[in-house]
Amino acid sequence: MILKVFEREKIHIDPALQSKKIPSPLVGEGEGAFEDLRRELVSRKYSYKTVKSYIYYNRDLLSFTEKNRSEINDSDIKDYLLYLAEEKQSATSTLNQAINALKFYYGTMLKKKFVYEVKRPRKDKKLPVVLSKEEVAKILSSVYNIKHRALLMLVYSAGLRVGEVVKLKPEDIDSRRMLMHIKGAKGRKDRYTMLSETALKILREYWQEYKPVKWLFQGAKADRYISIRTVQKILEHACQNAGIKKEITVHTLRHSFATHLLEGGTDLRYIQELLGHAHSKTTEIYTHVSTKSIGKIQSPLDGLNLKQGGGK
Repeated sequence: MILKVFEREKIHIDPALQSKKIPSPLVGEGEGAFEDLRRELVSRKYSYKTVKSYIYYNRDLLSFTEKNRSEINDSDIKDYLLYLAEEKQSATSTLNQAINALKFYYGTMLKKKFVYEVKRPRKDKKLPVVLSKEEVAKILSSVYNIKHRALLMLVYSAGLRVGEVVKLKPEDIDSRRMLMHIKGAKGRKDRYTMLSETALKILREYWQEYKPVKWLFQGAKADRYISIRTVQKILEHACQNAGIKKEITVHTLRHSFATHLLEGGTDLRYIQELLGHAHSKTTEIYTHVSTKSIGKIQSPLDGLNLKQGGGK
């Protein structure tokens, strides 16, 4: 084991949310206007990120309509969502987040039936960006800082979400069973995932040099974990050094992990378990991304008996 058990985890604010401003309240809708919403969400153990997001969209709706909560109707909500879609050019995921926020408050809490008439936008059918194994190797090989290299290797080695890797503690690494314990992941679910031998080797080198205490990858202050934005900057710098031109995020390493496992013959059910997906349909997107079978199909062009030159 690399490890001992340390003090209990405290709640930290996700640094990625610091930039989102809460809209100014209307007259009569003061700073505590959505305190009831906040209390309900916290009592149900929603994440800090979700609490802030739900309050944001509910207050933004009032700012957009210039109405008080008691005056809101279905047309107001539809107009607001249209505004987000057309004027703000919001992504489908953002629109769904806004709908979730409004349905929770007006539907779940205030029991307003009209909110359930709101239709969700059609899902984007975009495939995730995936790196080749060679590209991943280039990226990881271009990182010389042992801490940064260990972090990125851990993400790719087990397909971790960025919010999972930053919150790892030393005791979450079980080198005897070669497992990692991912706590409080998406959907507030814990899971175990694989611990790569290569990743463990680099982790031990990192451990000897940095001796982390509370967080495996601590931030500028020892009692705080490294920020999500910092991890993204580390990856961006690594991509520049490696000459990778694709627009990628830390999540791209997770997509690449799943795709490479699938191409290597790993059963989709095991990949689902490793990624912590609640539904198999979420994992099935990698069957569309994998190029293993596509690469074996011969193009009809390759079967043509073409003459050289201009067709003479």
